This record gives sequence, structure tokens and C-alpha cells, in this order.
Amino acid sequence: MSRRLEGKRIALTGPRRAEELGKLVENLGGVPLYRPAQGTVLLKDIDLRNAILSWVNDPPDWSIFTTGVGLDAMFDMAEDMDVAQQLWDNLKVTSIAARGYKTANTLKKRQLTPLVRDDDGSTEGLIRELGAHDMRDKSIMLQLHGDPAPRLVSWLEEQGGRCTPILPYRHIAPPEGALEQLLCDIMEGKVDAVTFTSGPQVKFLLEYADKQGCLQGLIEMLRGPVISVAVGKVTARGLYEAGVPRVVAPKEERMGSMMIELARYYAGEDGPLSMEGSHESDN
Repeated sequence: MSRRLEGKRIALTGPRRAEELGKLVENLGGVPLYRPAQGTVLLKDIDLRNAILSWVNDPPDWSIFTTGVGLDAMFDMAEDMDVAQQLWDNLKVTSIAARGYKTANTLKKRQLTPLVRDDDGSTEGLIRELGAHDMRDKSIMLQLHGDPAPRLVSWLEEQGGRCTPILPYRHIAPPEGALEQLLCDIMEGKVDAVTFTSGPQVKFLLEYADKQGCLQGLIEMLRGPVISVAVGKVTARGLYEAGVPRVVAPKEERMGSMMIELARYYAGEDGPLSMEGSHESDN
């Protein structure tokens, strides 16, 4: 791959695996700038505990997982409640659906195999694959991914399913100082590219810029000298909808692939450079 990011200053907005991603940027010759645009709070409230007890005592027909982080958080809580083995036993004999490769990998590590997987890393892909199964009168436990999922919940209910959403963690905005630094770096041209590994990172940055009265200026910078990089389709969509037409993204939803794709872009190679209204990537 050589050092195709030589001298490029890359802002990393994801809080998870940031150091690992930064090492890859350095190996490619770039300069990583750690600019977290998202926080995550693990919830340990009574609602989550009751949901896990319900999962254990009255196993659903379907268990749907949308993130590996959420799956791990649920098992951590179940361990704390001393019901992890019962939860695993139930999951072993019920139908499982999973969105995203990280979720599938986390299930695999726990010796659990999903019956249904999305076809492209997105909620829409998961819905397409679930469409082949009869959900009428089926009980469904749905692990959410930091935010409500009205489209998925509505679809499951439209199919006649009885859906119980579970939220094991919530996305929160980082301290305003972190967003201020990221925004200033972009507006002043101190970064060459900004990577986004989740939709909330895009959302929090755009909301902060709007609050500061410089949203349009931010969009113009992301249309011009500063390259937007997304880990996949879902993340890229927030940028498209805000008016950013150019998003570099990999075919596979991988953080490492995202950086390799940016290196290929700078090298002038043909690759999945996503443009609004044309090709989109996988998350």
C-alpha cells in the first residue's frame, strides 16, 4: 500500500478503536488527530434489568441484535444479575437475527449463530432478509443501537410481530470543547480528511456547527478541500442528507478498509468513492 497518506492530517471522530485506527494512519504516512465526536453511556437502569429478566423467563420467538457493543453490554448486565447462562441457553434454541458484521462476529465468539443477517450492513438490509420469515404473532426482543429504531420497530409491528425494544446503551454528544476543536480544524483547513464511524458522530458535529451559526461553512469545507470519509452506508447517509455530495467509503464495513480506501483515493485509484445519488457503501 506504501505511504499514500504521506503528510495528510486525518481527524478521527470515533471514540472506539481510535488508537488502533491512528496507528494505521501513521503506517500509511499520515498524521492522526484524535477528535471524538461521540460519547457512549452504558445503561444499567431498571428497564434494562427487567428486559433481561423477561428475555430469560419468557424467551421470545426472535432475538434481534443490531450491534456487538449492545450484545456485550447485555451479557455484562446478565452476568451481574447471575442469569447469563440462562440467557445464552435461551438464545441457543431461538431464532436470532443480526445487523452488521461486528454483531455477527460477537455472536460467533459466544458460539451463537444468526438465522438471518442483513445483506449490506444496514437496517434496510436486515428488513429485506427478515421479509422471508413469518413474523405474525411472534414475540421479538430487539436490541437497539444507541438510539430508537422507529422504522425497524414499525416494520416488525406491521408484520404482526410483538416487538419489545431494549436499549443497553445511549449515544451522547462529547464535551462541546471537543466538537469546537474539530469544527475549528475543519473550518481553518487544518485537516485534510475527517473520518466518521457512526451516524451520531455526523449528527453531533452538524448540530454543533448549526448552533454556532456556521453549518453552511462546514458543508462548503466538506464539499471542497476537506474529504469526508465514512465507514459505510448508514454513516454516509447523514452526510448526503446534509448536502455533502462526496464521501469516500469502502465496499466492506471495516474501519481499516475505510482508511485503505482513503489512501487509494489520494493515490488517484478508482474505488468506491460515494457520490449522492449514485454508488453508496455498506453501512
